[in-house]
Amino acid sequence: MRTPRRIAVVAHQKKTLGGGLDELRRRLTDAGIDDLAWYEVPKSKKAPKAVLAALKDKPDRLLVWGGDGMVQRSIDVVARSGKKVPVGIIPAGTGNLLATNLGIPADLEESVEIALHGDDRAIDLGKLDGEYFGVMAGIGFDGAMINDADRNLKDRLGKLAYVWAGLRHVNGEPAKATIEIDGTKWFEDEASCVLIGNVSKITGGIKAFDDAKPDDGWLDVGVATAQGAMQWARALGTMAVGRSDSSPFVRTTRARRIDVHLESKMEYELDGGARTKTKSFSAKVAPGAVKICVPREPSTVS
Repeated sequence: MRTPRRIAVVAHQKKTLGGGLDELRRRLTDAGIDDLAWYEVPKSKKAPKAVLAALKDKPDRLLVWGGDGMVQRSIDVVARSGKKVPVGIIPAGTGNLLATNLGIPADLEESVEIALHGDDRAIDLGKLDGEYFGVMAGIGFDGAMINDADRNLKDRLGKLAYVWAGLRHVNGEPAKATIEIDGTKWFEDEASCVLIGNVSKITGGIKAFDDAKPDDGWLDVGVATAQGAMQWARALGTMAVGRSDSSPFVRTTRARRIDVHLESKMEYELDGGARTKTKSFSAKVAPGAVKICVPREPSTVS
């Protein structure tokens, strides 16, 4: 397959994978890339401006180096732009949830090969109050856990940061929630967590939505009513060994639009990035909103 000639790289300076950004640059040069635009940012919040600048060069590929927050902010800009430039993910973060769900390994050599020569797969995105996300949006227990697992803690503990933060919130107060699914009231009760997913696996490799696919035109919705350590242990244990929807503390469905109203403000997150507290939000699916470079399908020609 022909190597794309014009590549733009947007990289989080503080994220590492393999031999780091120097090795990434060498691998792109060795691959014959003769038109390389390079942008480095100190944190994911600075990514949108860099991505906008990169898109002006009309690259054949946009490579994003970083974790879930970096990827989310980058694909948000690409989706907003309406440009169908394929995005290659170089998973250099802690969770790398979108990459994991799409079969992109946390290996520099392999992820670069996929970014340059993989299949361009159009995937859906969720859109919550105007901002696109690729993995999930969560409020309540999930949002509070992500908010506590800040960047410094994740740098020190990796995935254990989420466990540590989660243990601090298992006894958090639930909130009265009303959830409408495609315009119809679906849930009205106390909820400790509301999760909207575009893929099946979430933090820690837990399969929260067994049947979710990133290109099926749907968002999956889950509500957890678990309270306290014992109920959360049962709910998470069920997810780990069976179907998440078989837990008595979890209710799931699918939707194209979700409207959530809370009695009190709760923290929420998008793709592992903490956002401010809110009492209500709306999310909807954006079918085929962005192209991601994924591993090539095996040839069926004998």
